[in-house]
Amino acid sequence: MAQKPRVLLIDDSEITVEGLKSFLDQKYEVCTACNGLEGLRLFEETENQPDLVITDLVMPLISGYGLILFLKQQSPQTPIIAMTGWGKHPSELATEAKADMILMKPFDLEDLDKSVSKMLAGKMSRRAI
Repeated sequence: MAQKPRVLLIDDSEITVEGLKSFLDQKYEVCTACNGLEGLRLFEETENQPDLVITDLVMPLISGYGLILFLKQQSPQTPIIAMTGWGKHPSELATEAKADMILMKPFDLEDLDKSVSKMLAGKMSRRAI
């Protein structure tokens, strides 16, 4: 049986993390963090780095913006989806940080599913080259 793709989900809202993890667990191996610092620690300490990172932009300790910048320096091939419901220009912030995709909260779970599939398909096709 093929191993499920690994997803690192980072959000400071426990309700958001629980709901999204429950949804994503159907198809993926999901690891969660409740702030940017914990997310960074999990990314660095995990033996098998995640195939995809989904992170909120506004969080305590390390913002999603800072986290994305750091992760893209360490692992530019890892796709990152930024989630946000904050600010007047969140897409510009996420783009500046080099997020691969932005989801505006609240979003439909079907949109999340399509976004994750698209990002992972792109990563897997790049691996095959």
